[in-house]
Amino acid sequence: MERKMAPSLMCIDLMNIEHDLRILEKAKVDYLHVDIMDNHFVPNITLSFDFINELRKVTSIPLDIHLMINNPENSFHYLTNCSPEDIICIHYEATPHVHRALGMIKDIGAKVGIALNPGTPIGVIEDLLPDLDMVLIMTVDPGFAGQKLIPSTLDKIARLRNMLDESGYQHILIEVDGNVSFENAKLMHEKGANIYVGGSSSIFHKESSIIENCHKFREIIYS
Repeated sequence: MERKMAPSLMCIDLMNIEHDLRILEKAKVDYLHVDIMDNHFVPNITLSFDFINELRKVTSIPLDIHLMINNPENSFHYLTNCSPEDIICIHYEATPHVHRALGMIKDIGAKVGIALNPGTPIGVIEDLLPDLDMVLIMTVDPGFAGQKLIPSTLDKIARLRNMLDESGYQHILIEVDGNVSFENAKLMHEKGANIYVGGSSSIFHKESSIIENCHKFREIIYS
């Protein structure tokens, strides 16, 4: 089963970002997870579309762009340089025209992802499966790093994996985001997760270096 690391740039040292990007390249991470928040869909403001444009100038690591914003389809025009390796992920809850929005992502040329908040049931995406490459399960309420895992979301990962496999969509990857610590990553791995958004509790954990943390993380998700 496919396993990928996606360090959350929400947790990177923004004053030394290019230095840390070189370390992430050396660690051969699979994606850079970029959170964009609007202080409306979630109560926080983080990175921006300008940040993405600058990021592309200094690294070739594929981007995992997580739009935690209302009506994301109104902002797709900012994403002008996406590659087929990039993922653009929107929230099911963020737009009344989710099918249209997913089609717009496909037209951009990136992989198509949809995110579900902890309280959103997996059944709502049943009619969207033909349009998806990835489903992101939020394992905390979105908006802030450093939260505790919501235990029920572990079972949600397993139920989603079963739904995808039984429906003939085995190729759709499951991403997990929220307190993806070393301990929780192991549990998420057992439930069928594919892409792991690592933040302050794993890849950017202060007790070890980024390289050491990536090595430990990779051992867990490939065990």
